[in-house]
Amino acid sequence: MNVWANILGYQAMWLVAIWGAGHGLWWPGPLAALPFMAWVLLRHGAATDLKLMVFVVPLGFAMDTLMAATGLLHYGAPVPSANLAPVWIVTIWCCFALTLRHAFRFLIGRPVLAGLFGALGAPLAYLGAARGWDAVTFGHGILPALLVLGVMWALAMPLMLHRAARLEHLPPQLGKAHV
Repeated sequence: MNVWANILGYQAMWLVAIWGAGHGLWWPGPLAALPFMAWVLLRHGAATDLKLMVFVVPLGFAMDTLMAATGLLHYGAPVPSANLAPVWIVTIWCCFALTLRHAFRFLIGRPVLAGLFGALGAPLAYLGAARGWDAVTFGHGILPALLVLGVMWALAMPLMLHRAARLEHLPPQLGKAHV
């Protein structure tokens, strides 16, 4: 799969979901996810990507639910509940799972780099969703939320990529060769 097409497709879906949530709408994200998901799943290894989604989505749901339940983050369009990860962000997690074997393949077998990427990239994405789009707000201030997000993602990103490699039966070093 073309890495750039995967990145751009995911980013377009993310922007639609964030825009919708910032306007109190939960449904633009799932609607935008459909063509991206169909495109990725029909082109490459649907079974493997679906298995990866079964692992990634509950993990993401748990992390974002923890953020909501503790009040560290408040999500725009909090459907079904303000104390759970909203539908639109679960949809983002579905699509994020479809980037791990493609756009983020270069991080497979590099857990320290993957952890750093997660620790820095994810908080910046949430900050962008808050500052630029009003899709999230920080309940106890920006710093506590970003620190918790950074720690969670520093652990989660290598774990998700390890799972992606296992599903493809890749030895850890093989992911490095496919940059």
